[in-house]
Amino acid sequence: MSAKAAGVPFGIDFGGSGIKGAPVDLEQGDFAEERLRIETPQPSTPQAVAAVFAELLTKFPGSDGPVGVTVPGVVVKGVVHSAANIDKHWIGEDADRLITERTGRDVHVVNDADAAGLAEVRYGAAKGRRGLVIVTTLGTGIGSALVYDGVLVPNSELGHLEIDGHDAEKRAAASAREREDLSWEEWATRLTVYYRKLEDLFSPELFVVGGGVSKKADQFLPLVDIETEIVPAQLRNAAGIVGAALYATESET
Repeated sequence: MSAKAAGVPFGIDFGGSGIKGAPVDLEQGDFAEERLRIETPQPSTPQAVAAVFAELLTKFPGSDGPVGVTVPGVVVKGVVHSAANIDKHWIGEDADRLITERTGRDVHVVNDADAAGLAEVRYGAAKGRRGLVIVTTLGTGIGSALVYDGVLVPNSELGHLEIDGHDAEKRAAASAREREDLSWEEWATRLTVYYRKLEDLFSPELFVVGGGVSKKADQFLPLVDIETEIVPAQLRNAAGIVGAALYATESET
C-alpha cells in the first residue's frame, strides 16, 4: 500500500453479509485507500469475524493507527449487548478486548448507526450544526444516532419506539415500504408520524436521513410533513467506515 496511508486510523464496517474496511483520512473525511470488502463468515461468530478483521488489516500494512469497528447492535464500553443480523454469540462479548487481542491493534467498537451519525455531523449533512442532531438510517430497521454539539449520545435505538401500538421500524423502515408495496406518498405518511414523535420527544435542530433509500430522498423527504429541517445524508456507504475511524481516534485521545 502507498505511504500516504501510514499512521492513519482504520475503519471497519461489519454487517451481516459483508465486512468492509479502509484507512481513513480524517482531514478529508474520506478513504485514504480504496475500500476492501470481504464476505462475512457464516456463522458470524466473534472468533470467525475477528479472524477476518485480522486478515483485512494485513492488506493495509502502511496503516498503523487505531482501528474502529461498527457492529449492528448495542455497544456499551466495548461489550456488545444485542446482535441484529449477526451471530447471537456476540451478545455479552467484550469485542474491544477480543479484536484487540486477535489483531494486535488498538480497537474500539461502536454501534453502526452511531458511527454513521458521527461521520455526518463531522463531515456530511450536519457539518457545522450546533444543538441536537438526530441521524436516522432507514433500512431493514431504523438505526439512530443522537449527536449534541458534536458529542455522541450512544445507543439511542429510536427505531424501537412504540408508536400506535407498533414498534416504529416495523411500519416505517424502508423494508416496510418494500414488504407492503407502499407508494412513496403512503410511506411518507408513516415517516411523518415517526418523525413527529421524535420532534415531540427531543425538539432537535436537524434530522439527517441515511440508509440506501436516501439516494432517492427527493421521492419522499419533501412529503414528510414536520416542522424540523430534514435532509438526506451525504456520506452514503462511506459513513460507517469513516465514523468508526473517527470514533476510534477520539477514543484514544
